[in-house]
Amino acid sequence: MPLELPPDLMVSVSGVRGRVGDPLTPELVAGLAASFGAFLREETGRDTVLLGRDSRTSGPMLSAAAAAGLQSVGVQVVRLGIVPTPTLLLAVEDREAAGGIAVSASHNPAEWNALKFCGSEGTFLDGDATEAFHRFRASQDPPRAPWDRLGEVEEDREAVATHVDRILSLREVDVEGLRERKLRVALDCVHGAGGVIMPRLLEALGCRMAGIGLETDGRFPRDPEPAAEHLEALGELVRESDADVGLAVDPDVDRLS
Repeated sequence: MPLELPPDLMVSVSGVRGRVGDPLTPELVAGLAASFGAFLREETGRDTVLLGRDSRTSGPMLSAAAAAGLQSVGVQVVRLGIVPTPTLLLAVEDREAAGGIAVSASHNPAEWNALKFCGSEGTFLDGDATEAFHRFRASQDPPRAPWDRLGEVEEDREAVATHVDRILSLREVDVEGLRERKLRVALDCVHGAGGVIMPRLLEALGCRMAGIGLETDGRFPRDPEPAAEHLEALGELVRESDADVGLAVDPDVDRLS
């Protein structure tokens, strides 16, 4: 039977999101991933989907469910692990994959999680593509692969390094100028995915860093939205470390303050 969505699941062009356990369950995630994988293959003729997540404690469970759903329709899965959402988007484009799924509720509280759907161009689905996917999902049960044609899983732990290298190669980034300045930077990664990329990037730019929330354990010590009213601890760190600038990101590093 076609997959029906719970009425309290939030559905938008940003994907689907909800509180973990109710309405966002592993069973629902597996079903959505299966439908998305089958949809992408029909639309693109490709059969590889990349999967990344932020650091939320529900991430391993829901990522495993998403991978199982994709495998069940014969889609090849590339697991990136904990990565910023922009890193996933770049990797989809670089690999010429069918698309990607980010398991992340972005700046929402820790009890929430979400699936963000990415197309083959390394961008989130637009309104038309989102509508097309949900029409596909609501119209049919995705065709399941037989035992000898299930999708396989590949691990890729180089996506972050590739992303950093790409940033350093941008003409707009004066790498040597920044290295000469040796900026002092105070950094708050809120125990999210920023911990796997921001220190690495700042080091490559020759910055001297003082950081908080660098552990990727998903236990957010503040509201994960990096708005000024939530960054008191970062302000204190800026003053204590005599930093030139303070930077804060949200759990999947698509917001920066």
